[in-house]
Amino acid sequence: MTSLSRRSIIAGGLGLLGSTALVACSPQTSSTLPAAPKSSGTVPTDGAAKALGPQARKLFAAHGIQADTAEDAITALDQMAKQRPLPLTGSVGYDQVLFSDDTNQVNVPLTGGQFYLSMAPYRTQTHECYYHSLGGCQGELTGTPVHVTVTTDSGQSLVDEDAVTYTNGFIGFWIPRDHTGTVTVTTPGETATSTFNSGPDGPTCLTGLHLS
Repeated sequence: MTSLSRRSIIAGGLGLLGSTALVACSPQTSSTLPAAPKSSGTVPTDGAAKALGPQARKLFAAHGIQADTAEDAITALDQMAKQRPLPLTGSVGYDQVLFSDDTNQVNVPLTGGQFYLSMAPYRTQTHECYYHSLGGCQGELTGTPVHVTVTTDSGQSLVDEDAVTYTNGFIGFWIPRDHTGTVTVTTPGETATSTFNSGPDGPTCLTGLHLS
C-alpha cells in the first residue's frame, strides 16, 4: 500500500469517528478508525494531559472505571482483569481514542504528548490488528512474564523492563511520539521482534510478535 493510500484510509476513518462505534480489534483498512500515545502502563507526568470532560466521565462511571485523563482511562481499561470482549471498549489512535459501549460513544484527545504502544506476543495463534481495541482485542498469552525492550532506530532505549501480560494477553507502554525502531519481547529460550512506528500513521497494536 502506498503512503498516499494509507493516509487516505486513515483520513476517511477520522471523518467517521463521531458516528461509528468500534468493536473488536481494528484492522488498518477499517473505515471506523481513529488516528494514535513512557513506560508500562504509567501515565506521563509532564502535566500536559488534560482532565476528562463530563461526557467521558459519565461513560466510565457507568462501567466502574475511575479516570482523570484519557491516558488514565486507557491504562485502566487495558489492564482490566476480565476476558474480552468487554461492554466498554476504546480504539486507540495516535492522538485520540474513541470510547464506546452499546449506547454511547465519546472521542477523547490524547493531550499528554505520548503514544500508546500495545503488544501481544504469541506462540501458536494471533489476530490482525492495527489500532488497539482496549475492550475487544484478546491475545493468546495471559499472565505471562516477559522482558520487553523498545529501541529507536537511532539507538535510544525507550523501554527495557520486565512485565506480565494482562488478562487480554497484551502489554501497553507509553512512549514518545514520532519515532521508529524495534520492539523485542523475550521469555526463557524465546524471542520475538517487530518494528514500531509511533508516528501519525503508525499502528498502536502489535500482534506479530511470534515467540520462538
